[in-house]
Amino acid sequence: MHAAVPMPRLSQAIRVWARIGCLSFGGPAAQIALMHREVVDNHRWVSDARFLHALNFCMLLPGPEAQQLATYLGWLMHGVRGGLVAGLMFILPGAAVMLALSVLYATLGSVPLVAALFFGLKCAVLVVVVEALLRVARRALKGRVPWLVACAAFVALFAFNAPFPAVVLAALALGYAWPEAFAASGHGRAADGPPALLDAAIAADPGRIARSAPAARRAGVFALLLWAVPVVATWGMHPFGDIAWFFSKMAVVTFGGAYAVLAYVAQEAVERYAWLTAADMLAGLGLAETTPGPLILVLQFVAFLGANQAAGLMAGVVGSLIAVWVTFVPCFAWIFLGAPLVETLHDMPRLKGALAGVTAAVVGVIANLAAWFGLQVLFAERVTVLGGLELPVLASLDWRAAVLALLAGLCLFGTRLGLGRTLAVSAAAGGLLHWL
Repeated sequence: MHAAVPMPRLSQAIRVWARIGCLSFGGPAAQIALMHREVVDNHRWVSDARFLHALNFCMLLPGPEAQQLATYLGWLMHGVRGGLVAGLMFILPGAAVMLALSVLYATLGSVPLVAALFFGLKCAVLVVVVEALLRVARRALKGRVPWLVACAAFVALFAFNAPFPAVVLAALALGYAWPEAFAASGHGRAADGPPALLDAAIAADPGRIARSAPAARRAGVFALLLWAVPVVATWGMHPFGDIAWFFSKMAVVTFGGAYAVLAYVAQEAVERYAWLTAADMLAGLGLAETTPGPLILVLQFVAFLGANQAAGLMAGVVGSLIAVWVTFVPCFAWIFLGAPLVETLHDMPRLKGALAGVTAAVVGVIANLAAWFGLQVLFAERVTVLGGLELPVLASLDWRAAVLALLAGLCLFGTRLGLGRTLAVSAAAGGLLHWL
């Protein structure tokens, strides 16, 4: 019988998760890279193989995969408490910053100079979305079928206004039924890395995870109940009931990260609920890009503006907190309920195929988002043809937006200035154009 291998103290883990939460800028790819550096390379708590094993599982789930990965790894090391700590530390710094920026935008966004700075951010966001599209396409589309799925998803969304959940489910079903067509695009198993503390602890005590599974399942059920609380409590209350219900629906269809669902959110929030304008939506995405934490925190901004418009600043604060609650509480439920099954899920070819199918469709979804943002930011006028296809009026091109977008593209692709600096340069250029 092997001697038990002690894990790092929870207090030590809290400091590491808090550091990750405060430094997690740049979207899920950068956040996952930061997490890998901390828990795999620097602290050697988790092996590379186990880290990727957990990531593959999180990619199957709706919601921000980086936050769910932190929750999963925290659960592996310290049980339910560790999962809660890791997940919350990943969310709270960014949520606090986003709330402050939402208040600033609502109160000072109409000041000409501030509006010009936000205009520069909007133009840069268009380039950021294009960069995300290229990055995901390079990683996800390997083979003819994934390319066809991506193109079909784009056409279905952009030309025919197909429902976003239907596109995702169709791609998932295709990948599940035909996994060999997506084999090159799947998320495979990494080779075993050097010995790590968690792996040594599991090897010394093989029943460690099985003993913690019942507590995880209870926590997952409790999280589902907590998720329902604001939905039930605000039912019929305007605007909080609409916010709770709408963002609860988003929590179960956000496959592929924030970029994949933003076009659907923008369509509903701008056109159906009229919580904000398309320009506001672009500004919110720009703000989310500049804050730590999951990019999906842009939903907090959307909810704030919707509630603020309906009932004032304090209502905006309450609305934003409701959005954060119903967006992230289910993420804990998915991990705590699914983590005990992750070992059996990992090596199932059909589930890998389903994930790869969704990932291919996500490329088309992001392309649709880029097209929608481009139309909104570059052209003042648009026309709808064929019952739903939106096309630009070329004479309405905003030359200032085009110049700022080209500047952002030069910074991001040409000089490789980095995301944060590109956004800063674009905001400053927007202010300079206003001054001139």
